[in-house]
Amino acid sequence: MTTPTTPPAATPAAPASRADAARADGPRADGRHPDELRPVTITRSWLDEAEGSVLVEFGRTRVLCVASFTEGVPRWRKGSGQGWVTAEYAMLPRATSTRSDRESVRGRIGGRTHEISRLIGRSLRAVIDVKALGENTIVLDCDVLQADGGTRTAAITGAYVALADAVAWGRRTGKIGGTAPVLTDSVAAVSVGIIDGVPMLDLPYVEDVRAETDMNVVVTGRGKFVEVQGTAEQAAFDRAELDLLLDLAVGGIARLTEIQAAALALDPPQR
Repeated sequence: MTTPTTPPAATPAAPASRADAARADGPRADGRHPDELRPVTITRSWLDEAEGSVLVEFGRTRVLCVASFTEGVPRWRKGSGQGWVTAEYAMLPRATSTRSDRESVRGRIGGRTHEISRLIGRSLRAVIDVKALGENTIVLDCDVLQADGGTRTAAITGAYVALADAVAWGRRTGKIGGTAPVLTDSVAAVSVGIIDGVPMLDLPYVEDVRAETDMNVVVTGRGKFVEVQGTAEQAAFDRAELDLLLDLAVGGIARLTEIQAAALALDPPQR
């Protein structure tokens, strides 16, 4: 059920422009090279009752992703013959170095939480055939237990595995009929950025807060882009740097796809 890894380096494209100055080797504060992922662990069936549940760890970032399968769809979807997949994201009060109030206690959900929830939902819907799902709903709850950068990318990567387990549960119990594949591909995500002129993969918090350019990239197992969120935090980036960052991300996600497949190849306890 647990897939621990020490990932090999991704393979970036040759640098260009200002990226010419970027080192392709040399350790970071945590000992990694710029093109290496943090250690990634995916633990399936982390909860006893959920149709799909995964604890995903990107280094010190830990996110619990839980898939809940229910028959029926939202009112606006009824009679369409199509299912629905959506997501909710939240951080526990002590996921960071200081306690934050629960958004439910404050009485309003923050803009960042809404944005990440929508991102996770879009990412998962990109790889599911809602017609093959039938009029069923799968909700992914992604709760950050500990945050050290890359919480949204870890959530997407773990939520896909939880979604796959929920779909398998639906098939096994007869809730999903037909024979058409429900999942059309896999999906994973990773952060990249430029720190001190060096393009880097999978940023922990200490790098994320210093990044001159910060980017989150969502890619399917076949290498198709779902979303690219990129911002120049301190200095504008050029096309060559953008290409280099995307190459870093694609290489990292290829490795994440292998980790997801290895986790799903194990036989978890069945409900």
